[in-house]
Amino acid sequence: MERSRIAVTGASGLIGSALVRSLRADGHEVVRLVRRAAQSPDEVRWDPEGQYVDAAGLDGCAAVVNLAGAGIGDHRWTDAYKKTIRDSRVLGTAALAEAVAALDRPPRVFVSGSAIGIYGDTGERPVDEKTPPGDGFLPSVCVEWEEAAAPAREAGIRTVFARTGLVVAAGGGAWARLFPLFKAGLGGRLGSGRQYWSFIALHDEVAALRHLLDTDGLSGPVNLTAPRPLTNRQITAAMGRVLRRPTLFAVPAPALKLALGEMSGDVLGSQRVLPARLLESGFAFAFPDIEDAVRAAG
Repeated sequence: MERSRIAVTGASGLIGSALVRSLRADGHEVVRLVRRAAQSPDEVRWDPEGQYVDAAGLDGCAAVVNLAGAGIGDHRWTDAYKKTIRDSRVLGTAALAEAVAALDRPPRVFVSGSAIGIYGDTGERPVDEKTPPGDGFLPSVCVEWEEAAAPAREAGIRTVFARTGLVVAAGGGAWARLFPLFKAGLGGRLGSGRQYWSFIALHDEVAALRHLLDTDGLSGPVNLTAPRPLTNRQITAAMGRVLRRPTLFAVPAPALKLALGEMSGDVLGSQRVLPARLLESGFAFAFPDIEDAVRAAG
């Protein structure tokens, strides 16, 4: 994409902040949507749960990237927090999609966040974008999240759903909790360790999002995961090799269920997700293997 004006929600998060840095480094003008009053020309006010967007601030944007949403693992899944998880994604996406659809000069592309959680627990079975949604809380949230972008798609804006896997990064997400444990020699498998984890290096996540922005004709769901998902046991061993630490400790499933409650199903569940459409569209991974991804994360 030639130098353009691009709006980003979730710009202060792990993925969003890395994307903003990448875009600005290449000369793009980035507009960040913020939940407070805008304090600089590169900020636009919005209220996701209140479904308000200062649409005038989006005028002239060639692309909108929607990455906002409450952290899945930030709190125990009480009924109240499950509502926060859902509303922060569904209501915010609906408001943003309606705002861009109503613009006199709508963006050419709307990339909206989603997650591989849409597939549910798939065991050892490989799945790709043709696989229907699974059952449970996270699949239902992801379905509503993607459906909320309908106004943008119906307005003729190319709409892409970035179904992101587990991002390997030291600065946030699941891996930010794993790195300190493994570096201290306290890392180990979770539960049986046979569950598949579909990971992606932060570098490749950002590159994939930019690929979605740049690739005309690519729309609908796209899995953002490395091409060779591994089991938790395999990833545990790889972490030990890269960090040169023992991985003798293991957290039994009952302990995880006691500590995490309903969220433990997401940790113990298995998702062997393949990036079929990403590869078909010509994307090349810089860090396709887990050891390379861990090294890149530092």
